[in-house]
Amino acid sequence: MEKTKKINTRQLTLIGFMTAVTCILGPLSLPIGIVPISLTNLVIYFAVYALGRKRATLSYIVYLFIGLVGLPVFSGFSGGVAKLFGPTGGYLIGFIFMAFISGIFIDKFSNKIYMCFLGMVLGTIVTYIFGTTWLAYEAHIGFNKALTIGVLPFIPGDIVKIIIASLIGPQIKKRLISSGLY
Repeated sequence: MEKTKKINTRQLTLIGFMTAVTCILGPLSLPIGIVPISLTNLVIYFAVYALGRKRATLSYIVYLFIGLVGLPVFSGFSGGVAKLFGPTGGYLIGFIFMAFISGIFIDKFSNKIYMCFLGMVLGTIVTYIFGTTWLAYEAHIGFNKALTIGVLPFIPGDIVKIIIASLIGPQIKKRLISSGLY
């Protein structure tokens, strides 16, 4: 029988803090078409380093619910059901898997930067798949067209975000561990 760990007050505070950071940085976006450039994925990568897979995923899900009820925490200071089920909703849902998949690698291989990098890339690819599929359906365009407008322009920036997270994330985790917060 597997023993379940309870979330303590410090961990709950960190989950809330990372949710707040996502709420602050998520709306900051640069519209370049239907799909904007946002900082949400970078915050998710940092959250995984700071919280671990399960708590980072939980933090993002809380953020998603905050936006779902209408608070303007999504890109462009938007929120609500229409945003979640609009053309970019697949990316918002895909971020759940990004946190989880990235977290598997970061939790298991935290001392191997290339494995953490790989985990973030795989998590991002899954997000791209969810987002592109939903964008094609919702915008009534072909998958290749959705890929062209919803993924290709974002690859260079997302690689930069993954590199930044790969370099800074371990330092965040190390400091949280040394202060007894991880």
